[in-house]
Amino acid sequence: MTAAPLPRIHVDAATGLLAGARQVLSPHFDERPAGVQPDLLVIHGISLPAGQFGGPWIDRLFTGNLHPQAHPSFRDIAGLRVSAHAVIRRDGGITQYVPFGHRAWHAGRSQFQGRDACNDFSIGIELEGSDTTPYTDAQYESLTVLVAALLSAYPGLSTQRIAGHSDIAPGRKTDPGPAFDWARWRQMLRERLSA
Repeated sequence: MTAAPLPRIHVDAATGLLAGARQVLSPHFDERPAGVQPDLLVIHGISLPAGQFGGPWIDRLFTGNLHPQAHPSFRDIAGLRVSAHAVIRRDGGITQYVPFGHRAWHAGRSQFQGRDACNDFSIGIELEGSDTTPYTDAQYESLTVLVAALLSAYPGLSTQRIAGHSDIAPGRKTDPGPAFDWARWRQMLRERLSA
């Protein structure tokens, strides 16, 4: 798979927007609680339909336009009001759905280090993939660049506060799954941050 050229990535902390990314703004977000800034990054995996990549379905889910008749598996999820801050496609392309300073609805019932309701204080990044399909080199590269930009823009974030969806909702969620190579990606992030 050929990687899309990686645009220059810059997060405007004032607006929460990612310069150089495709923008498809979702109506599924709200304000964070007063005084709360993001201090956790949550990595997810998503594919619609399950195990299939490409197509308009993630955009449609996160914007409330997923038609239940488009695929049999969509009947149960078409009415969900969910979103993530950003999705990284298989070719490394990034789409932003919710400004990073706002609360996206990605984590559901969740807890991190004794704190409930992770949506309140986290940024959710979806990788187009599945628990069992290896993620692409382009996705690891884009995730590294995006996370480095977020760490620069939001002082409450740190490399010690990055978790998978499975870590904050154990027993309920499994993503990004064993196919995500945490050791490889953390090494890439360390190298980028020390460059």
